Amino acid sequence: MARIVVADDDVDIRELVEFKLSTLGHEIVAVGDGAAAIAACQAQRPDLAVLDVMMPGTSGLDAIRAIRADPNLVGLPVILLTARAQESDVETGFDSGADDYITKPFSPRELASRVEALLSRSAEGSS
Repeated sequence: MARIVVADDDVDIRELVEFKLSTLGHEIVAVGDGAAAIAACQAQRPDLAVLDVMMPGTSGLDAIRAIRADPNLVGLPVILLTARAQESDVETGFDSGADDYITKPFSPRELASRVEALLSRSAEGSS
């Protein structure tokens, strides 16, 4: 079981992601903005973070930059989940340090598959 921080200001999407990933046996910490996501990651390092890009206050891109700058969070896998689907947006996401980029609307099954793939790659890298 992995501990996953999920940040999205849209309650419906946050609850959908939380439901899908919790049915796989993961412990989910769901928050509504990027600042809360950073705080949750720093309070207890998760195994993975799923961040929306467009959130009020601290955006997902700001959050991922803060996570990447924190020495205690080095190597934390991050998936960006966003409505921003332009090629330049995807490029910016990866340049900010994202390990994966999923555009909305998304398939919960695809999200689950990508989460599992990233967790297994992360586990292989740390063993």
